[in-house]
Amino acid sequence: MPPAYPRQGPPQGPPPGWAPPPKPGLVPLRPLTLGDMLGAAFRVFRRNPLTTFGTALLFSLGSTVIVAGVGALIVVGAVGRYQSALPQDRDSILPGTIAGGALALLVPVFFQVGVQAILQGVLVLETSHQIVGEKMRLRGLLRQARGRIWALIGWAAAISGALLVGIGILAGVVVLLVVGVGQAAGITAGVLVGVFGSLGIVVLAVWVGTKTVLVPSVLLLERLAFRAAIARSWRLTRGSFWKTFGIIALVAVIVSVASNVASAPVSFIGGLAGGLLAPNGSDDSSGAVVSYVLIQVASGLVALVVGAIGSVIQSATVALIYVDLRIRREGLDLDLVRYVELRQHGVTPLPDPYRPPGAPTAPPGVA
Repeated sequence: MPPAYPRQGPPQGPPPGWAPPPKPGLVPLRPLTLGDMLGAAFRVFRRNPLTTFGTALLFSLGSTVIVAGVGALIVVGAVGRYQSALPQDRDSILPGTIAGGALALLVPVFFQVGVQAILQGVLVLETSHQIVGEKMRLRGLLRQARGRIWALIGWAAAISGALLVGIGILAGVVVLLVVGVGQAAGITAGVLVGVFGSLGIVVLAVWVGTKTVLVPSVLLLERLAFRAAIARSWRLTRGSFWKTFGIIALVAVIVSVASNVASAPVSFIGGLAGGLLAPNGSDDSSGAVVSYVLIQVASGLVALVVGAIGSVIQSATVALIYVDLRIRREGLDLDLVRYVELRQHGVTPLPDPYRPPGAPTAPPGVA
C-alpha cells in the first residue's frame, strides 16, 4: 500500500516574483475599483486640506458674495427704475424692466459658472499630483493651469448656454401653443410638449454631460485644444458610459445626503431657539426675526462648507475616472510608475506622465 502523503492545500501567498502594484500616493497604480475611487475621492481633501478644501471654500464664498451683491444691485436698480417712473408709464416699462433684470441676472450666474470651472480645474490638477505622491499649493496649481483657464471657462459657459437655450426654446414652444392656439387643444398640446420636452432635455443633458465629463481633465492634463478635448472625452467614455454615469451619480447622491444630514441639526436647533425666543408664536416679534436670521446664516455657512467638500469630492472623482479609463485603455499606469521611479532617482527634468507622446498642445491662452 503506497504511503500516505500529507494532502497539499492551495498555495499560500502570492506566486514567486509577484509584487503588489505600487501606491506612491492616492491610489495603487493599476485599474481602479469602485472602492478605490470612492475612498480616494474622500481622501483628497484630507491629504492636502489647505489646497483642496481651503481653495474650494474660498472660491465658493467669494463667488457667492459677488453673485449675491451683483444680483441685489440689479434688483434694486430695476425696482428703482420702476418706482421713479411716472404712474402712467409704469405699465409700459414693467415688461422691459422685468426682462432686462432677468437678462442682467445671467451675468452673475455665468460668473459663478466660470469660478466653479476654474475650481474644478484646480482640483483636477491637485488630484493628478496626489496620485503620484505629490502635494501642491494653490499658487503652483494656478501656474500650471496658466493658458487653460479661458478654455475651462469657455467649456463651462458653452454647456450652461446650450442648456439655457434648450430650455428657452422649449418654453417658447409651450407658450406659443398655449397662447397662440388657445382653447383646450392648445393647452393640452402645450402641457404634453412641456412634460415630454423636459424629459427629453434631461435625458440629453445627462447623456452629453456624461460623454463630455472628462473635458476639464483633458484640457488641464493633456492641454489639448477645445474641440480635440471634447473628442478625446467622447472616445475615452466609449463603452464605459453607464460605469461613468453610475459613479458620478453615486457620488452626487452621497454628497446630497451628507448635505441634508449636516443641515438637519441646524434647522432643528434654529426652530428650538425660535420657540424659546418667541414662545407665544408671534411672527412679528423681534425673537422670531432674530431666530429667522440666525437660521439663515447658520444654514448658509453649513451649505458653504458642505458644498466646498462636495466640490472637492466630485472633482476628484472625475479625475480618478479619467485616470482609470486611461489605465485600462492606454496603460497610463506604466507611465505613472516610470515617472515615480525617475523622480526617486533624482532625474530631471521629469516627463509629464499624463501627456500622451506626440499629442498636439494648444498654444498658451488658446482654447
